[in-house]
Amino acid sequence: MPVAVEFEHVDFAYLHGQPVLRDVNLRVAEGEFLAIAGPNGSGKTTLLRLALGLAQPGAGHVRLFGERADRFSRRAGLGYLAQRTDLGVQAPATVAEVVAAGRAARKPFGRLRTTDREAIEQAIERVGLTALGNRPLRRLSGGQQQRAFIAKALAADPKLLALDEPTTGVDVAAQEALAELLEGLNRELGVTILYVSHEFGAVEHVVQRLVLVRERIVFDGPATALPELWHDPSHTHA
Repeated sequence: MPVAVEFEHVDFAYLHGQPVLRDVNLRVAEGEFLAIAGPNGSGKTTLLRLALGLAQPGAGHVRLFGERADRFSRRAGLGYLAQRTDLGVQAPATVAEVVAAGRAARKPFGRLRTTDREAIEQAIERVGLTALGNRPLRRLSGGQQQRAFIAKALAADPKLLALDEPTTGVDVAAQEALAELLEGLNRELGVTILYVSHEFGAVEHVVQRLVLVRERIVFDGPATALPELWHDPSHTHA
C-alpha cells in the first residue's frame, strides 16, 4: 500500500539536551489508524511533530506522502489537533466559525463558495454538532470542543488527521464517543489517523496498530498482541 508517513533511522534531540528519539524506523500506510503511546517525556509528541514536518530530525529521514516532511507541499491536506492547552478553546468564535476557518485554510486568498459551505455543514454533521453550530466554542463541553476541532480539520478534506492527547480533560463517555467517531471517519473516508496519547485504552479496540515509544520504538503491532509481550520481564513497562 502507498505510504503516508515514513521514518528512517531518525534521531532527535533538543539543543544541548538529552536525546529524545533514537534510531526510529516506522512506516504508516495510507488509510491506517495508528495509535502512538508512551509515558510523559517518551518522545511521542516529538515523533508526531516530526511526522508533520513541524520539527527536523537530527539524523535520518522523515517523509510525508513521499515528500520530505519539513518541506511538504500540500499542507492543506493535513489536519492537526494540538494538545488542548494550545487549541484556544476560550475563543469567542462559534462552532460554525471555527470549522469555516478550517475550510478557508485551503484557499487563503479566495472567497468561500457554495461547495465550501456545504463541506463545512457536512463536517459539522459528521461530528454530531449540527444542533450546536451557532454556539460559542467556550460554552461546549471538553468532548464537544474536541469534536469541533476535528470538524475544522475535516472541512479541509485532509488525507491525514493527527491528534495529540485528544482525551485530556474529557470524561470516559466522551473518550469512548471520540474513539467511535474516529473509527467511523477512518472507515468511511479512508483518512490516515495518527492518535498520540500517554494511554490508549479509549482507542485500543478501534486502532489497527499500536506503537509504544520510549526514545525508541519498543512495540509495534496490534494492540491485542501487547499484553503477552508486556508481561515479558525483558521489556520495560511505561
